[in-house]
Amino acid sequence: MQFEVQVPLGQHSYPILIGQKLLGDSQWIAPRIRDRALVVSNDSVAELYLEPLLAGLQGLRIDTLVLPDGERHKTLESAERIWTHLLSHRHGRDTTLIALGGGVIGDLTGFAAACYQRGVNFVQVPTTLLAQVDSSVGGKTGVNHPLGKNMIGAFHQPQLVVADTSTLESLPAREFAAGMAEVIKYGLIRDAAFFDWIEQHLEQLRAREAEAVAEAVRRSCEHKAAVVAADEREAGERALLNLGHTFGHAIETETGYSQWLHGEAVAMGTMMAVDLSVRLGWCPEHQIAKIAAVFGAFGLPTAAPKELATDALLDAMRLDKKVAGGEMRLVLLRGIGQAEVLRAPDSVHLRATLEQVRMS
Repeated sequence: MQFEVQVPLGQHSYPILIGQKLLGDSQWIAPRIRDRALVVSNDSVAELYLEPLLAGLQGLRIDTLVLPDGERHKTLESAERIWTHLLSHRHGRDTTLIALGGGVIGDLTGFAAACYQRGVNFVQVPTTLLAQVDSSVGGKTGVNHPLGKNMIGAFHQPQLVVADTSTLESLPAREFAAGMAEVIKYGLIRDAAFFDWIEQHLEQLRAREAEAVAEAVRRSCEHKAAVVAADEREAGERALLNLGHTFGHAIETETGYSQWLHGEAVAMGTMMAVDLSVRLGWCPEHQIAKIAAVFGAFGLPTAAPKELATDALLDAMRLDKKVAGGEMRLVLLRGIGQAEVLRAPDSVHLRATLEQVRMS
């Protein structure tokens, strides 16, 4: 089973290929390499998938760079390692960067590509569920700063995304679950029928049955592609994709990007957004349990760490990229399948959510 989803952005349009055993198929990536390429990966992914990728690119001028694994390495220092490699190996403006890995490698490599000689081509080869359904699509690239997640970056679209779903078979259960947080998000923000489909296929998804996983990736990518096409640079509708992210990024920042996976933080943040939506009279109260049950079915956390200080979380949220005119904006729910962006409510409701949606 193989799917192709187009991201329609005029001259910057590109395909997302979804299916099994795509990694070593030279017909997809090789035509995007004009002169030479640099494959950037991390030590965990490279051990499994670097050789199969290179086998499909035999005869081409390919360099490799393997970085340490982990969100804490998504920094300017890591980007500098990529630029140093490119310069020391004399890569020109006609080079192509290939990101082989999860969201950290994809964001980092895309950012390096956006900056190197004012922009070179790059290809996304995401190997985690989270990256396949979210971060590899849409051209958001960047690195973290100690004061905020993804605060340094650029919009830079890839030429191609190759989502080989067979790579998901090797993912640790926790990593796969983290990706499901982003899949569930699409149902919550714009497709109640997709949320119901996820609910009806929990067993197949947890067992990573190939057809169910491919369908989840396809439908998620179709939603991401549609939103990106309508709002490439997040001037409006695209902000809806950040459901739970303002809360979640604050949790990641305050825990030093080391305790929780991104998808886990998104799950916590989404439950905070749902709780706040109910407090404001937007979302039906009975949907809290329904949403929490789907997250919980994948072992995802549905409340924030109790040791985090409310004031520290608020301070981190005020550094979020959606802050406009000094005012925080949040993505909240009118109900499953209907999200909106609004100015943050009064601090009483927001504090109540931050203080009460905590782990016991």
